[in-house]
Amino acid sequence: MINIFKIKTIRLLSIFLALLILLNACGIYRKTDARKIPTNANERIKKNMEEGRGFKLGNLGKKSGGDFQFASSNPLWRAALEKLDFAPLNNVDYAGGIIVTDWFSDNNSNEEIKITIRFLTNEIRSDAIDVIIHKKICDTKNNCKINKIENTINTEIKFAILKQATLIDNEDLKTIKKNNGKYKIPGKKF
Repeated sequence: MINIFKIKTIRLLSIFLALLILLNACGIYRKTDARKIPTNANERIKKNMEEGRGFKLGNLGKKSGGDFQFASSNPLWRAALEKLDFAPLNNVDYAGGIIVTDWFSDNNSNEEIKITIRFLTNEIRSDAIDVIIHKKICDTKNNCKINKIENTINTEIKFAILKQATLIDNEDLKTIKKNNGKYKIPGKKF
């Protein structure tokens, strides 16, 4: 009888230890820097909500597709969309950092162009974006030839976007200053 009791106890202890090790490996305990965590509970809650951690009880049970404000707060992204408003867009992927227009032309010619903008950083600087232009020339038999073109149009588009991004960023800073350091998106409730 004592041997069966010992075996069951050892099994229970080993299961408990295995669970404890597994749960610890899943992140129950995480080292943190106390200097970066506010001591006031309200400040901690505010910081966590700003970083997207936690949840609000009022949102429980509501289905939501998420609240992605990154693109709307990125001046480069907004400037690029403003400057490309003349062209139909084919692919706009903020997470991938790319905007691709559809083929378009200014008249009914056999030449069309496609503009691709790649975002290399979120900072407004000269190497932040890469503008690529492709030109498609089709003959009467619908045989098309596509070439990548590099000329002054690439740099003109790039600098127009950078200039517009700077203007947008300055307006955002004025808005933040006007609202006592808080960024408020018009029509958006927080």
